[in-house]
Amino acid sequence: MQITLGRVVILVHDYDDALDFYSKVLNARILFQQTTETGQRFLHIGFDDRHLGIWFLLAEDETQKQLVGQQTGDQPALVMYTNDMQAFLTLLDEYQVKIIRPLKSDPSSQYIHFADLYGNEIIMVQLN
Repeated sequence: MQITLGRVVILVHDYDDALDFYSKVLNARILFQQTTETGQRFLHIGFDDRHLGIWFLLAEDETQKQLVGQQTGDQPALVMYTNDMQAFLTLLDEYQVKIIRPLKSDPSSQYIHFADLYGNEIIMVQLN
């Protein structure tokens, strides 16, 4: 039996704003996009892995809207990996992304904590 992780869910205020940020800063691409007859939109983005992705869900009621950017409380929402931290740091600077914790290094990795457009904390790691 094989089990794989398919999607993590991130609540958003606006699909297009979220797509713009994740595409520019994290090189995401659309995996799936559909709008139903009733106007409900489904937007899944992904990265190099064909299976794993993020499913953006529009926050619709006040409870959901209050959770945007705070789904995991004060903890990171995502941990991602890069093979070129310097190029990634350039993107963070270019798009004026909020840094939560500056770049740190240890013998096994370099990592930086930053916020997406809604304040979700993301950790980017480059393994040594």
